[in-house]
Amino acid sequence: MAEPIKRLPKLPVERALKVISGRWKPVILYYIFSGPKRLSELKRMMPDITQKVLIQQLREMEEHGLVRREVFGEVPARVEYTVTELGLGLEPILFALCQWGQDHAEAQGELDELADCIVRPRHAGAIAA
Repeated sequence: MAEPIKRLPKLPVERALKVISGRWKPVILYYIFSGPKRLSELKRMMPDITQKVLIQQLREMEEHGLVRREVFGEVPARVEYTVTELGLGLEPILFALCQWGQDHAEAQGELDELADCIVRPRHAGAIAA
């Protein structure tokens, strides 16, 4: 088995934060929760991310078991990213963070500047609106 790029912390909460840390990983997961996405689709959904960073973040999440990369034997080759069962466990957590972000914006008088949280209760642990 390959050695992980970086050793993860022993404290579970620190480990969890390390695995999903960064500006883009939660956003990428948020979009992949709705179904498989190609790299170009994700790039369109997140125009501020560079392709290099998007690929790097996807690779790290794949290494940590949050997403699966599937290459289809077509010409031209097609690659899709899907969330794994382990990654789906983050769905209610990220949705709760989204709701908290809306509450924070409302408290700061900035709610009209935000997009709505997308509710996708796909498994038993998901939070429903």
